[in-house]
Amino acid sequence: MDKTTLTPEESLLLITKTIEATKRRFEENGHIIILWGVLMFTVFFSQYIFSITGLYKKFDIIWTVILFPLGAIYQFIYVRKTINRKNLPKTLLLRVITTMGWAMGLNLMVLGFLFSQQLGDAMAPVFIILLALSMIVIGASIEFKPLFIGGLVLNLIGFCTFWLARDYHGFSMMLGAIVGLIIPGILLNKARRNKNV
Repeated sequence: MDKTTLTPEESLLLITKTIEATKRRFEENGHIIILWGVLMFTVFFSQYIFSITGLYKKFDIIWTVILFPLGAIYQFIYVRKTINRKNLPKTLLLRVITTMGWAMGLNLMVLGFLFSQQLGDAMAPVFIILLALSMIVIGASIEFKPLFIGGLVLNLIGFCTFWLARDYHGFSMMLGAIVGLIIPGILLNKARRNKNV
């Protein structure tokens, strides 16, 4: 094992390069953040429409069971095919963020499908807060303020959702999708395009 001692300047440069390499990878994935925001918004908006039209019991579970796994499959294929082909460096920070994202996503799906009865009225606020923590960590890690701020606002929406009647939790989820995922994802894509100009 290499026991080279780095100077403070070299350490700072290494940290900066790691953050920049990770940020480039996430800038390439800005549309993935938008995808999850759109999926989340679509699922909860459709649940609202299904409940108004009386079709909730017929389509809700099928719709949710189909869209979120399809999003995960698309993300997996996209990352494998597109991002890995560009051969960008895989930093430790990127591995930590990616693992946290997959673990959080899988846990949310398990909580939603298997433990929704036990969570009861706390399900939506807990989901929003867990998603917010993920966005805050990613935004802070890649030093992208819109994602960090979107995560903070999403966290506040999650706490406020505890005070809402369960009938309005879907609106919190839709607002959270827009504020915490779609808008920061669009800004992340815009930042990438501005760098490429």
